[in-house]
Amino acid sequence: MTTPQVQEPAIHVRGLEKSFKELKVLRGVDLAVARGSIFALLGSNGAGKTTVVRILSTLLQADGGTATVHGFDVATQAERVRESISLTGQFAAVDGVLTGRENLVLVARLRHLKDPGRIADDLLERFSLTDAGGRKAATYSGGMRRRLDISMSLIGNPPVIFLDEPTTGLDPQARIEVWAAVKELARNGTTVLLTTQYLEEAEHLADRIAILHEGRIIVDGTLGELKALLPPVKVEYVEKQPSLEDVFFSIVGTNSVGTDSVATDSEGKR
Repeated sequence: MTTPQVQEPAIHVRGLEKSFKELKVLRGVDLAVARGSIFALLGSNGAGKTTVVRILSTLLQADGGTATVHGFDVATQAERVRESISLTGQFAAVDGVLTGRENLVLVARLRHLKDPGRIADDLLERFSLTDAGGRKAATYSGGMRRRLDISMSLIGNPPVIFLDEPTTGLDPQARIEVWAAVKELARNGTTVLLTTQYLEEAEHLADRIAILHEGRIIVDGTLGELKALLPPVKVEYVEKQPSLEDVFFSIVGTNSVGTDSVATDSEGKR
């Protein structure tokens, strides 16, 4: 009888340290991300989430510790790491002058891929943007721009993608659109490391959640494991009040989630 081989984590970090002058940002971070999973790195502003992502994506050199991505060492095999990943930051990196399809075709051509038009059309369909593909990206809503940004990052089929606070500044409906796009990534086998400061985002998306606080991972587990850390509360009578999310979607409806609406500015003007 043979012993089944344990698959190596897509991301493996041990003792990661980073300081900026006298400020210690990372104080020995340990984490492991399974292949094809969504891993949420949760923490408040300044906890070190973006610093972790920048080190793992080879944009920043660690002071200590080790890290591998897709089996490659970020310090000694940086080029191989960059070939294996894609990074989407807090702001959508799309060209508003170009149409959605033109943005995708441009990236595919820059990566010297065959049939960039087919690649663009497939991604537009995958992220429910086909009807908006011929419109300038400047007319897209926030959620649509973020979905286009994520689809652009998938050109070339990177096995690992970093999403650094991808829903920052988005309204509730746009955030739901992005959540659906992230789930689609994992369904297709992509490993996702998601940084967020939104508790409900981590709860909704992640297979595992790690909480980064003052430069250290203080807890790491599934949602069920994290909830088990607190004893259940005994309640004799509970009157459930609707949440703000319940009220919001009751009023505006949920059938518009994922649709291609024209973006509006903060005053509601088209």
